[in-house]
Amino acid sequence: MLKYIFTFVMLIHGLIHFMGFAKAFNYANITQITKYISKPAGSLWLLTAILFFVAVLLFLLKKESWPYIAIVAAVISQILIVTVWKDAKFGTILNIIILFIAIASWATYQFEAEFKADVKRHIDQTDFSSNDLLTEVDIASLPTPVQKYIRYTGAINKPKVKNMKIVFDGEMREKGKDFFKFQSVQYNFFDDPTRLFFMKAKMVGIPVPGYHCYQNERATMQIKLLGLFNVVNIEGVEMNKAETVTVFNDMCLMAPAALIDKRIEWTPIDSLSAKATFTNGVNRITAILYFNERGQLINFTSDDRYAISVMKRYRFSTPVKEYTQMNGRNIWKYGDAVWHYPEGEFVYGKFTLKSIECNVEELQNKLR
Repeated sequence: MLKYIFTFVMLIHGLIHFMGFAKAFNYANITQITKYISKPAGSLWLLTAILFFVAVLLFLLKKESWPYIAIVAAVISQILIVTVWKDAKFGTILNIIILFIAIASWATYQFEAEFKADVKRHIDQTDFSSNDLLTEVDIASLPTPVQKYIRYTGAINKPKVKNMKIVFDGEMREKGKDFFKFQSVQYNFFDDPTRLFFMKAKMVGIPVPGYHCYQNERATMQIKLLGLFNVVNIEGVEMNKAETVTVFNDMCLMAPAALIDKRIEWTPIDSLSAKATFTNGVNRITAILYFNERGQLINFTSDDRYAISVMKRYRFSTPVKEYTQMNGRNIWKYGDAVWHYPEGEFVYGKFTLKSIECNVEELQNKLR
């Protein structure tokens, strides 16, 4: 809804600038503007109107260039308004609104550009020359329920996984607060465990993009109000360990072919569960995987993940359900992220898997 209101504001503001053009060239009796406008100035009024129309079109087409056009249009518009201030001063309000939204969008695009640059660098560093298939020999040493799960997902006799791109829709919340909706895209790389997760969300209508980056054994999390101001900017030992759990969770839930990784130590528990210890450099975490009789992974728990908001460790779990088929593989469709606080379970994240691709060889500029 806000998108269409903003579109309407820019469109009407652009149309109003035709009045200055018509006044200068005597195309109409414009009584709303009492001050004389020269023809060169009138041409600028026309140019500004055209710029606003172009910005509207690019905005509706979701082109990342629209903020640049809108900012230029609003700046020229404001200069023109100053020249006829008495008659057009209220146009300043519209220019402020347009500038505010355009600058916030530009900042978000720049923030996302950091994510894209990291993704591109890791793709460029990935060796796609080999196309080895995952075979029964590769999984022979794994616990029985893990083998069964890998077979169920359809990973056998398909290329080993080097990276993956995942798109989610979902909802998240902090303790004591309401859920907010988000869309995310992430790229994971497995030779050198890396997770690059970019999230777009709004809280009370205000954009708050976030970037979780795990690379070179280190993790950072940034969330920016309007793409401009840091509201969360976290790094450190606790964050590194917490995101190592998340990286391994991704491997288990979305890249079962990666579970042959030599950095994983497996300990059989029973026919429907197994314990895994995953080590990446100085980061060492443990998790338990739970399966059903069909071979589906239905839950993942770990006691090594920190709730970053309070910097304390609590049991973390990700129950999933409703398996579906994507790109020839069986994978879950819906899942929750749960903290097990002393007072009870708290679902802080709800995830709906929209798409997943393995062995992505180039950055897709459109990240949805």
